[in-house]
Amino acid sequence: MTTSDALPTGPMRIDGKATAASIQSELAEEIKTLSQDHDLLPGLAVILVGARVDSATYVRMKKKTAAAIGIHSVDVDLPASAVTAEVMAAVARLNADPAVHGILVQLPLPAHVDEAAVLAAIAVEKDADGFSALNIGNLCLRGGDPPLAVPCTPAGCIELLQRHGVEIGGAECVVLGRSNIVGMPVAALLQSCNGTVTVCHSRTKNIAEKVRRADILIAAIGKPEFVRGDWLKPGAVVIDVGINSKPDATKKRGYRLVGDVHYEECAAVASAITPVPGGVGPMTIVMLMKNTVNLARHSVGLPRMPLRNTMHRNLSHRDFMRLSAPK
Repeated sequence: MTTSDALPTGPMRIDGKATAASIQSELAEEIKTLSQDHDLLPGLAVILVGARVDSATYVRMKKKTAAAIGIHSVDVDLPASAVTAEVMAAVARLNADPAVHGILVQLPLPAHVDEAAVLAAIAVEKDADGFSALNIGNLCLRGGDPPLAVPCTPAGCIELLQRHGVEIGGAECVVLGRSNIVGMPVAALLQSCNGTVTVCHSRTKNIAEKVRRADILIAAIGKPEFVRGDWLKPGAVVIDVGINSKPDATKKRGYRLVGDVHYEECAAVASAITPVPGGVGPMTIVMLMKNTVNLARHSVGLPRMPLRNTMHRNLSHRDFMRLSAPK
């Protein structure tokens, strides 16, 4: 599918739940193969500090997914009063545990804990979130080693595009937001797939004008229904990373979840769009599992599984064409 293929019956719904389920099945098969061929069971450790309800919910979801595909889970629960040294000691123990291949520190940490120091203490070989300076540097550099892990939400965005037949190479890509978690790494990934990328942020002037150039829009700006339908180029593909609560008296809980784009307006113009919820969200957890499997593979000298279409920023055009040629 090209970004100009607007559908006469409405946009293609980019279903994150179904895509995540497909990837889970693939990972379950890979884990069976690792067990049979290498006597290797991928292990993911999650450190939870305190008892925030939202953080505990996210951890339960991650554990459920890990169990469903056969990943070994290690839980480290610390009280909210834990100090930086205690959290870093837990990280050090997990760094030294050969049964743990990926370490995740659930954020946010309590205000008195030095979050940057804790995250920097995670060994790059066990960086399940893909946020270490080395992994981010290798993601952005042309040439050299690929990252051992790729930030989960950006990787999920790329998987959604590729698995729904959206051509990134040569496309005008606009990213709304420049966070370290989504905006910056997803811009690097789009460039690695030969997209032409514009990043917009809080100081960008005439954002609507820039969005109108987009064949592919990644919205990760954290503002409910910020992007309106008349901002879009007809036939654009929209990946909505945002998840915001909006008051809604018709709902039992008094609110509903919306993204960073106005779904109804944008769906009338786009050729493909992710829903909220059910779009990018389910992909984030499954990409964490993929990172864990890749880190397990790395621990025994196996190459990582790439995103669905191999990123080729580390190859010359000649080498990429040679390796991609039919055998």
